[in-house]
Amino acid sequence: MYNAPVDLCDLEIYALSKEISHAGWEIYGRLDWRIKKVIGDQFISAMDSVGANIAEGFGRFHFADKNRFNYNARGSLSESLHWLDLLFERNLIEKSDYYALSPKMKRLMVKINNYITVTKEQNSKKWQ
Repeated sequence: MYNAPVDLCDLEIYALSKEISHAGWEIYGRLDWRIKKVIGDQFISAMDSVGANIAEGFGRFHFADKNRFNYNARGSLSESLHWLDLLFERNLIEKSDYYALSPKMKRLMVKINNYITVTKEQNSKKWQ
């Protein structure tokens, strides 16, 4: 049986989203100001939105409310991957940054999907 975390910081997807966001900030900090303006601002905004949406969903009571924010987190993560791919394809970031961050982001995508499923299942068990 799944035991829901009592504290946001105990939620694995939240901790991973913060780790990814910190790595994104390191990449962002090394970008030229023009690149920051064109692509970097969107990249970091999407990165930070992942954890913010997870946090907001965690604070909601109803499973549908929780998952609405989890879906937003998943969408922001997809957007973040898009910007990371473009930064890499345009040779604007180091290969090592890309190869370190991309797999973590893809792993988080799977974990968010699993969390959404578990949240739905918890609701159905509650009413049985």
